[in-house]
Amino acid sequence: MARVSIQTHDFDVAAEIAALRAGDGGVGAVCSFIGTVRDRNDGSPVSAMELEHYPGMTEKAIEAMIDEALRRFDIRAARVIHRVGPLQVCDQIVFVAVTSAHRGQSFQACEFLMDYLKTQAPFWKKESTPQGERWVDARVADDAALARWGITAGNG
Repeated sequence: MARVSIQTHDFDVAAEIAALRAGDGGVGAVCSFIGTVRDRNDGSPVSAMELEHYPGMTEKAIEAMIDEALRRFDIRAARVIHRVGPLQVCDQIVFVAVTSAHRGQSFQACEFLMDYLKTQAPFWKKESTPQGERWVDARVADDAALARWGITAGNG
């Protein structure tokens, strides 16, 4: 199973978690995160979102993030799925799952990967609002979340 998938189609959370932990008797914990399209952002209604990326570069960047998580945390495996293309409110956008022997390492690695994804992965988001379409800028709060892991975001 690939560690990273960038895709337009939806994903099945239960199937992904089952595949990630299949046959590994050392797994004592699985932590996962699912991000979805919400109906508001920065105080404005959002009706849809479109995500763009650089094929090849995006996968390579996320693979490097997983390698870094494996170095930092005592985890057994990780899986990241990120959707691209047009998405509607309530659609799943991103899936991150991590396995480890104990829950603490899974929680930390999953949060680390999401913090890294929000700031360092080469994705661009465009939201549809009543005022028209707008590109979503990087958030200072996301950079601060990454900084707690000792990494400075290159968004400034």
